Amino acid sequence: MPRSPALTPLATGCVVLAVITACDTGSPAPLPPQSVPAAEAAPALNAVRAFDLGRIVVDGAGFTLYRYDKDTTAPPRSACDSACTRTWQPVPATAAQQLRGIDPALVGSVTRADGTDQVTLAGHPLYRYRPDEMPGETGGLGSGDAWFPVNPDGNKVQAASDPGRTDAFGL
Repeated sequence: MPRSPALTPLATGCVVLAVITACDTGSPAPLPPQSVPAAEAAPALNAVRAFDLGRIVVDGAGFTLYRYDKDTTAPPRSACDSACTRTWQPVPATAAQQLRGIDPALVGSVTRADGTDQVTLAGHPLYRYRPDEMPGETGGLGSGDAWFPVNPDGNKVQAASDPGRTDAFGL
């Protein structure tokens, strides 16, 4: 009676490898999004191009910055206090120390009711939307019909006029 050949160590390894890879889906399990605490974000204002919105301003960690239509610009004054700041984090005035793609003549600051200094762009106090978990997100766009990403000139960004003509997120 013919005997089946014994499995060699190489053949055994291939069988084990086949069993292991048969269970592999080919893609790693997704990792939870990493959010950068605001305190760790490098203070900066950077002009970038967002794929669907055109030019916007982001902080040093790449998070979208917003303006609030209920704030005043002449003189600059924030209407977002106490409970509002739990969702809309005021951008500290130190962000004006490092600018990229933004005219320094448009950047200033305002002293908030709590005594802290907040950066302004064209007179508009700037904020970060805390629920935005990743750089480049714009989840606060249009919130309450009053919150909008800001462009490098200080104007609000509502939607790209022709998103097919904008570049990917970057410079």
